[in-house]
Amino acid sequence: MTALLLLPLLLPCVLPALARRALARLAPAVALWAVTGCAVALAGCSLAALGAFVLIGLLKLPLFAAFGELTHPLHTAPALIVVPAAATSVGALAVCSWTLVRSVLRQSRAFRAARTEAGSGPAAGDLCVVDSPRPDAYALPGRPHRIVVTTAMLRSLDGAEREALFAHERAHNEGGHHYFLAAAELAAHCHPALRPVRETIRLAVERTADEAAAASVGDRRLTARAIARAALAGHAGGIPRPDFAAAATAGPVPQRVQALLGTPRAPRAGRAVAALLVACTALSGVTAAAGLADFHHRVEVAQGEATP
Repeated sequence: MTALLLLPLLLPCVLPALARRALARLAPAVALWAVTGCAVALAGCSLAALGAFVLIGLLKLPLFAAFGELTHPLHTAPALIVVPAAATSVGALAVCSWTLVRSVLRQSRAFRAARTEAGSGPAAGDLCVVDSPRPDAYALPGRPHRIVVTTAMLRSLDGAEREALFAHERAHNEGGHHYFLAAAELAAHCHPALRPVRETIRLAVERTADEAAAASVGDRRLTARAIARAALAGHAGGIPRPDFAAAATAGPVPQRVQALLGTPRAPRAGRAVAALLVACTALSGVTAAAGLADFHHRVEVAQGEATP
């Protein structure tokens, strides 16, 4: 049982390398769905394993054993392993909860500030123009979705480049990319090994919007030029916004521009990587479920409700 529950805690360590390879070999939209789904699944399995270790440790204590109506000893690994594992799991869950709460509060404040800022300027459809000397543009989710752009950014681009920029930000809102970014943030707080994956998912979001913008304006070179000029103009910083508000200037812009100017990758190029992502997710889920089922059976044996 202990070995089965350890595997979901170790498997997230292989995801950062797999995620980078997936983004390099798969279509951006496919990589975005695959990597985000795998990260969320691995995060959930790791939390389940930590919770199981906490319960095992608690049931080793006489008070909780009596509360759980255990009439026989709970057969687990030796106490020298179970007790430190349970204590470590309690600490890990406490840290995850604390950092997640802090992130939610910070993101909520930033979102309210961004919505207020967007509402202060003139709007044309989903486009909000904010009078600011700092060039910036981003997609702001909500009801309704908004594309926020500063007057300085508008002055930095010509007409065609503005249309490409708007198409990029509109692709973020239409694709619901804020959900992927929020899921990446959640997973990063569940397991430290998933923190680098957060940046890979952010890059996948931008690459997906880049491709959508290029298809919308019908010119990949124009889209690449618009993104490059917007990134150069906005390098000094923009207006405050939440992390899940995607922006065309985010991520490694030279890599994104190179991808737009290069040849799109063939759909079959990343089959092996996709298979590895699926296998990693399935293995984590199966081992977590098997470990929890084994723990439940041992508890029933200790309660006298099942045979060993």
